Amino acid sequence: MTMIEVFQKEMEQEALTTKKMLERIPEDKYNWKPHEKSMTVQRLATHIAELPGWVKMALETDELDFNSSKYVPNLAKNNKELLAILEKSLNEGRESLKKAKDDILSKTWVMRGGDTIYSKSTKGEVIRMTYSQIIHHRAQLGVFLRLLNVPIPGSYGPSADEQGF
Repeated sequence: MTMIEVFQKEMEQEALTTKKMLERIPEDKYNWKPHEKSMTVQRLATHIAELPGWVKMALETDELDFNSSKYVPNLAKNNKELLAILEKSLNEGRESLKKAKDDILSKTWVMRGGDTIYSKSTKGEVIRMTYSQIIHHRAQLGVFLRLLNVPIPGSYGPSADEQGF
């Protein structure tokens, strides 16, 4: 199995879990956040939904410069929009992986703010970090949902809610 195939398989596995988590969000809680320094549920969920698109960015660009980036978050207003954002970013990541070959994974990718370099990694490492960010923020969302008394779906096995605890 090539590394691209490993990344494709992992994307599909994480997509299933991510979708289950995003579907559980109560739409009337989009503006809720557990702490003043936390993101709102809406911002966090939208970020999670957009993250698979970073695979395309890693494979098809050589850097992200926050100082010149035109990025503006497209905040979902409801779960239908949220899942559409997820599906769009998954499709972008899938298509980029489908076209990629393993040799591109060792090429350098840089995250910067103008002259300040935040990270310099291989494109493969950026894809791995992207998947880690999805998992990290999905767990964060799980805590938010738990605080809102929303049953949590399992990630890598059944959750306490699914086991009836």
